[in-house]
Amino acid sequence: MNEGNKFIRRHDLTSLIRLTIAYKAIFAMAEKQRGTITKLAKDFLISRTFVYMLANSLLETSQIKANDFFPPAIKENSSIDHILSLRLEGKCSIGSISTYLKRFGFKKSSVGYISQILNQFGSVLPNTVTLKEEETVKIVYASDEIFSKTKAILITADPISTAILKIEIVDKRTAEAWINHWETIEDNGCIPISLVCDGGTALIKGHKDYLSDLIRQHDTYHGIAHVLGIWDTRFEKNAYDAIEKEYDSNVVLNSEMDENKLTGIIKKYEESQKNTQEKIEAYESFHYLYVSMINELDIFDKKGKLRDRQKAEANIEACLDLLETEIELKKPVKKIRRILDDLLNYFEIAKVILEELLVKMPDIDEEGLRSLCLAWQWGKKKIKAKSPRRRRNCAQKEVYYYEEAEMFIAKEFGKVKDQVLKELNEIVQSSSIVECINSIIRPYLNSSKNQITQETLNLIMFYLNHRRYIAEKRKKQTPYELLTGQAQSKDWLDMLMEKYETNCH
Repeated sequence: MNEGNKFIRRHDLTSLIRLTIAYKAIFAMAEKQRGTITKLAKDFLISRTFVYMLANSLLETSQIKANDFFPPAIKENSSIDHILSLRLEGKCSIGSISTYLKRFGFKKSSVGYISQILNQFGSVLPNTVTLKEEETVKIVYASDEIFSKTKAILITADPISTAILKIEIVDKRTAEAWINHWETIEDNGCIPISLVCDGGTALIKGHKDYLSDLIRQHDTYHGIAHVLGIWDTRFEKNAYDAIEKEYDSNVVLNSEMDENKLTGIIKKYEESQKNTQEKIEAYESFHYLYVSMINELDIFDKKGKLRDRQKAEANIEACLDLLETEIELKKPVKKIRRILDDLLNYFEIAKVILEELLVKMPDIDEEGLRSLCLAWQWGKKKIKAKSPRRRRNCAQKEVYYYEEAEMFIAKEFGKVKDQVLKELNEIVQSSSIVECINSIIRPYLNSSKNQITQETLNLIMFYLNHRRYIAEKRKKQTPYELLTGQAQSKDWLDMLMEKYETNCH
């Protein structure tokens, strides 16, 4: 297989195997056997859509009419499976789904019918995660606002499990709307231990009026990197542009010319040299201060000890003073200073967590604990790293400190490691999970031509909370499993169909 190919022909799936899959799929639909299509897809490592394609091909080539083989209601259910899968897994527009259904001979394939089906399924789903009666979990609320044209959508997620706790369309982004939003989540068993959000006016007021007893952690990315990152890029570009102009001036200087012109060319070259030096110095000065401020966000020092919050804030203040006086960036500096009081609140949470860990695990080796803290911190940096080189460096440091921790702890290392990481993961510095969810939801909004409905959001939330991760640290788990600790044995589509049938009867 050539690297980069998205699809390959499965030579291991012989004609006999394909025929067997198609026959089993048709028989399962005829006998109303739920879960068979999913099982076939898993057993043969193929998609559900491919299973249906094989079944339809067998029906067509054998000249058997679908309605003769099994009742019309079953074929209708099959089309519903396709509609839901294409809309949620495939992120297809309603128009594209209609075209697909017509191609494969489904009678009910109109845009109106598809919209009706999606609306019906979305209407039986809640817009808030609901736990079992009298069951509660304590979690961090990561809240943000996203938009579909003029429609405002409030969303709160759990940054650890990535589960969406609530998603809703509101008329206005007000403090009252946020309070109602959080109250509903809490009433359904998800108790907040802190709030992570950006500096939105309504969010801040809502926190002050309703969650004032909890720490509000301002998003560190939006607090510094988002504000100054664009300036770092700008200063770097200016430096490279100046270098390029100096090079062009040098080429002209080394070419043949009249002596009368030489004096003017030399003067221009010297001016270009001076400008280049100034631009390079400006970039280096800014970049040094920018990186220094980012480093002050680290929770643990090089030895794995909890850093002092006051010192970190003082160092950031010193960098801001230099940015304001030496580089004259007044507006960005003012913006950062406005939120600085809430920017490092996670230091307080980290302090409490470390104290609780020592109480829960009194026999833990302190050197081993510090090594685990550093491994956790490098793991976080690895996720945030954009360049492959930096990502590799962070990964190497992460592995090194895990190995060092194992040397200190040794006995039941895996159990101790899992417990420490579970506690440390409650230290949340940003609402990046909501940004990530926003990027996942955006294609749905775009394919809806931004005519989004609450029923559609309910469907999206159900799918995202119950679909199974296929890679990374959450592999083979669903967000809802991670949130509740309860195993999910069924595929999200089967769960959705059962939920719909239960509510309709």
